[in-house]
Amino acid sequence: MRSTAPQTAWEAEVPVRGDVAALATLLAEGGAVVLTGAGISTDSGIPDYRGPTSAQRRHAPMTYDAFVGDPVARHRYWARSHVGWPQIAGARPNEGHRAVASLQRAGLLHGVITQNVDGLHQKGGARDVVELHGALGRVVCLGCRAALGRERVQEDLAALNPDFDTRATEINPDGDAELPDAELDRFTMTGCPSCGDGPLKPDVVFFGESVPRARVDHCFELVERARSLVVLGSSLTVMSGLRFVRAAARRDLPVAVVTAGPSRADDVAAIRLTEALGEVLPATLTTLGLGERA
Repeated sequence: MRSTAPQTAWEAEVPVRGDVAALATLLAEGGAVVLTGAGISTDSGIPDYRGPTSAQRRHAPMTYDAFVGDPVARHRYWARSHVGWPQIAGARPNEGHRAVASLQRAGLLHGVITQNVDGLHQKGGARDVVELHGALGRVVCLGCRAALGRERVQEDLAALNPDFDTRATEINPDGDAELPDAELDRFTMTGCPSCGDGPLKPDVVFFGESVPRARVDHCFELVERARSLVVLGSSLTVMSGLRFVRAAARRDLPVAVVTAGPSRADDVAAIRLTEALGEVLPATLTTLGLGERA
């Protein structure tokens, strides 16, 4: 499958290699590790930071230093996140998520690693997903280290802010919504229900924060035992995902990349496709004789 539409400026410099048949042949060999990014969730209504759906958002993502060191920034993050969470919680898996689950059920995958924090792979049927950057559905207390479900925190925030019915004008991939500054100051934050203090932090890796070492090591182990690496919907702009591509390249593993715009793996990708994942992955399943499982 090859798009006949003119390339956009976003796609213009991407070196397309191979096709759906080549991707299916690679996956049919089994042992693939799939690494996904924000591009696999855009069809579920969650935008990405750098791809074609980023739409020039004016709000920079929260950094770890700001969240931990600035109470005002932390308060404003939670106000925006409180408003943005329902869109994340209500998002449904799309054809891409379901296709990954189908490949896994067919025994063709050695592992699934996602850079996303939306939990949509699991909703789509995938299991044992390594959430490289954590999950918005979990919250931790930085004081007593209690682990909480996000719904519990959301209920507490709703009880404290019954009149905070502001609607988000825009949503970011981490559930941090765009709100007018005037609305943020009237938001009340909850403390930790276990220790009564906090602060509470979503169980995600913010920009500038390190991924837990054990999680990184587990991902390297998956790649070490893989027969190929398939990147879906990621530009690999940050090192947290790119390092696994580099590890695969050092082992001379075939690398496939399916994402709309340029990626930092374009120089090592044996298969490089730019079509939408919602088209490529169902077509790949059909080629593999798995289409009915998507």
